[in-house]
Amino acid sequence: MAKFKPLNENQLVMLPISLQDQLVPGTLEHTISELVDKHLDLSVFDARYNNDETGAAAIHPKILLKVILLAYARGMISSRQIERACQENIIFIALSYGYAPDHSTIASFISSMQSEIQSIFSNILLVCEELGLLEGTHFSLDGVKLSANVSKEWSGTIDELKHKRDKLQEKLQRVIAEHAQADKQPEVVVERQKKRERRFQLQVERLNEFLQDREPKQGSEGKEIQSNAVDNESVKMPTSHGVIQGYNAQALVDSKHQVILAAEAFASQDHENIKPMLEGAKKNVAAIGKDETYFQGRQLTADSNYHSFPSLTVCQDEKIDAYIPDIQFRKRDPRFAEQDRFKDGIHGRQRPDAKPALFTVSDFSFDPIKQVYLCPQGKELTCHARNQTNRYRTYDIYHARPEDCAACPLKARCLSKTTTSRRYLSVPVDTQQPNLIDEMKAKIDTEQGKQIYGRRLAIVEPVFANICVQKRMNRFTLRTKRKVDVQWRLFALVHNIGKIHTYGAIH
Repeated sequence: MAKFKPLNENQLVMLPISLQDQLVPGTLEHTISELVDKHLDLSVFDARYNNDETGAAAIHPKILLKVILLAYARGMISSRQIERACQENIIFIALSYGYAPDHSTIASFISSMQSEIQSIFSNILLVCEELGLLEGTHFSLDGVKLSANVSKEWSGTIDELKHKRDKLQEKLQRVIAEHAQADKQPEVVVERQKKRERRFQLQVERLNEFLQDREPKQGSEGKEIQSNAVDNESVKMPTSHGVIQGYNAQALVDSKHQVILAAEAFASQDHENIKPMLEGAKKNVAAIGKDETYFQGRQLTADSNYHSFPSLTVCQDEKIDAYIPDIQFRKRDPRFAEQDRFKDGIHGRQRPDAKPALFTVSDFSFDPIKQVYLCPQGKELTCHARNQTNRYRTYDIYHARPEDCAACPLKARCLSKTTTSRRYLSVPVDTQQPNLIDEMKAKIDTEQGKQIYGRRLAIVEPVFANICVQKRMNRFTLRTKRKVDVQWRLFALVHNIGKIHTYGAIH
């Protein structure tokens, strides 16, 4: 019969461990420890501590920074996950010198780093520069939309949120009435009713507090957009997998080793973010000894989401050699002539008959005497607004009378939406400024333009794959832009430290 040694799960074992020996040279945790100890100016944290005469001794910022950086590198985002790692994982115990900070200390440290994160990011960028990890000739800009730590159900206009509060108040009154009738029910039922009542009470209180003296939130076009009662700085954003309530995390990446030069989270669309991202990048490179002309003459690539007249104007003012295509650039590229070949699958499918082509501006004639446009049916369109600017052009807007469009036999070819009562005609205006839109189209369509823009995919997309997939940064755990921005920059910091660990040599 087989003979085995006894198993005793309650056996206590005392192991003599040298914490320093756990940080083996050549490992990421060793690189993080060396960077924090020798290359970061941690004196920026001194101002937040005022306990030299009274109060308990605080955990050193370098301990918290080390465990947070390693945790983010290993895909641990939750402060409770980091707390547990500091209690159970020998590497984290070594980095924290056995102090095992709790989750509230970790979360508070991250949330309050707004004034220190810039200095830390610049310190790491300086190490990258000293190790020759920056090329400085080509940069790529991109962003990823990540969910905020808030539900979409708390979003709406001010009137919609007031209506939601009133409905919750009605539910609360019904629950209170049900609770009064449930006093003679079993204790389990009564307890469940109490929890339900308390939940509705907290929701009503939250909305009342938010709506008190609250002004409507204005969008970029001056119209009211939806507010959020939990994190009002977050916004609803369309993505390929639906609409999310979140932020747009941006990164400007150097081409040589994909080092991030600037990172920031915004509550706006891509085409609005080129200017602040370039300003942030100029501030970061100035901190490592570069002058303000660092980006002049350098190449910048960004996808079509960044294409707009203001964006191209910023690049022109900064003397940057930008390659930012419009959304139609692939249709002009012969390499994508057959991109719809298998759109309907291998066997194809029966498509309905094509709709008649819609009228364009060229189908409308201008009457210089009356200063009106005439539609194909001879009806007049009068000027509604002048010099209206969108992402691409400046327009004059003309519109027809609803009664003319209602009985028009050509309505199907004139109005793209059946719900529209009349035709609006947008006529491009010659602003006498350099036509940056057309210049960029011509630039992108050249062979050199295609080749340079083609580099973008291999430069910036792997950065987001590393952060969002490998490091599991798929949603923010903090609220408000200031805190979310810190979390995103910390992940950018971790990404750059990974490049130092892979290509550099820290002693």
